[in-house]
Amino acid sequence: MNRVALQGTLAELGALRYTPAGIPAIDLRIQHASEQPEAGGLRQVNVELSAVAFGTLANQLSASRLGCTLSVIGFLAAKSQRSTKIVLHLTNIEFVEGV
Repeated sequence: MNRVALQGTLAELGALRYTPAGIPAIDLRIQHASEQPEAGGLRQVNVELSAVAFGTLANQLSASRLGCTLSVIGFLAAKSQRSTKIVLHLTNIEFVEGV
């Protein structure tokens, strides 16, 4: 199974671009901070993830503002066939109001 669910803030947003097949795409970074239970205690978690969205999700994100809160679902994949850098490919986005 390869599924990631994360809530965080939109920290960086690239320009809307198009794949060679004409599909909209956008690169972004999501910041997340929380406390997570681990080994009977709480662990402070701070992470910033690179992500990419395609199609309708890319168009939605291109109109977003930095700092907005997002709940996202996606899967992890290598950035390219020659890279081991991990990128979160978004499959679902919900914009969270009032968080």
